[in-house]
Parts: sequence; structure tokens; C-alpha cells
Amino acid sequence: MCGIVGVLDLEHADRVTQRTLRDMSDAINHRGPDESSVIVEENFGVGFKRLSIIDLQHGQQPFYNEDRSVVMYCNGEIFNYKELRNELTQKGHKFRSSCDVEVIVPMYLEYGADCFSRLKGQFGIVIYDKREQVMLLARDQFGICPMFYTVVDGQVIFGSEVKGIIRHPQVKKEPNLTALDQVFSFPGVVSPSSFFQGVSSVKPGHFIRVKDKELKSIEYWDLEYPRENDFPETKDDQYYVERLDELLKQS
Repeated sequence: MCGIVGVLDLEHADRVTQRTLRDMSDAINHRGPDESSVIVEENFGVGFKRLSIIDLQHGQQPFYNEDRSVVMYCNGEIFNYKELRNELTQKGHKFRSSCDVEVIVPMYLEYGADCFSRLKGQFGIVIYDKREQVMLLARDQFGICPMFYTVVDGQVIFGSEVKGIIRHPQVKKEPNLTALDQVFSFPGVVSPSSFFQGVSSVKPGHFIRVKDKELKSIEYWDLEYPRENDFPETKDDQYYVERLDELLKQS
């Protein structure tokens, strides 16, 4: 478990400061006691708390592309990173560590936002592409890792926990009564709701695309329930037993 907080100033008004980001990230220090970092680049800034799991010595975040025009932070784990790393190495990409999440930047360079559907794991990801002036906030297919965001005074304020977001001086701490009702009606708060008014959760299997002052929630994955006639052919029972066994082992 790691932790992310960040701000994207849509007005380019020079309002993203290291002091604010450090204050926000201190609120989620419990998510990553091993290492912390803060970056501010133009109108974009991130504070990060790391819990070291893979490549303890060289897995520091953020990860960049070669010309540092794309920056990425990830809270989570990528389970199929070895397969993706082999694929990307064959395409000419180089790696500076053995960290699982390092594959995300070259995956983005190769496939754009389609890269999220090819990641198997649990993750909350922020990617900022200076070339396209676009930010992406992504959450894994089943929503294991959280990612929250709000927009206040032309600033997109985001983080792994709401307690980091509400440390921003311009975010008001107002309860969301709809979320409170959901707690008594359902197993828990239903995404995109959160306990705080104006603060939303990225839906599982979705990413938020921020460009030209517009936020758009985009679905990249969902469960499929095929009907019997959707299968072009029927195979014998042994095939399905072996296929199920293979999928369970992968899981």
C-alpha cells in the first residue's frame, strides 16, 4: 500500500506548492512509511508515500519516460509485469529498476489510455502527459485500490484517501448525506460517492481524463456475461476443466 496526493491547476495560475503537497501527504503517512517524495512541475504537483515491496532499493517514484514529458505515480501492484516487461523490452524500451509499476509508463507510450485494460493487478494510477497536456486518474478493474478527486476553484485535487484531499486549504469539509444513506442501505458507499460533498471516487474499471478544463469518466473494463449462443462452438468437458484450472492458477 502506497499513497498519492496531488493537484492539477487548470488555470495555470502558479498555485501548486510543495508546502501544500507535503501537508496533504502527511495526512496519509500511514500508507507508506518507507519513503516520501514531492514534485511540482508547472501546473502539476504530487506528494507520494511509498511502502516498498518489489525492488526496495531502486523502485522510487515517480517514473518518467526518457525526455521526462510523461510522469507517473502508482499505488498498487501489477501482477503481470514480467510478461509486459518482456514485451516492452522487445519493442526497445529500457528499464532502470525491477519494480513492477515501472512498466506503466512504456505501456502508456505504446497504447495510450488503452494500457489500463492490459494491466492485471490492483492499482490507483496518475499519469500526467506534458506533450498532450492531459492527466489520467485510473483505478483497477475491481476497485481494490482507491482514488478520489474533487474540483475546487479551477484545481483538480486528488488522492488515495479523502483525508489527504481535505487537507488542501480550499477543500471544504461538508458531509455527503447521500453516502451516509448508502451505508445504511448497501454494504458500503457506492462509487462515485464519498462521505464528503463534492469529493468523488473513480469508479472501478474507469479512468478520469482531464484535458482542456474538462473532466470525463471513461470505462475501460467491465464484467461480461456471455449467453450460450454467443459461443461459436462447444468443446468437450475436459477443455473447460483445464481452462478453468489455468485461469485459477493465474489468479
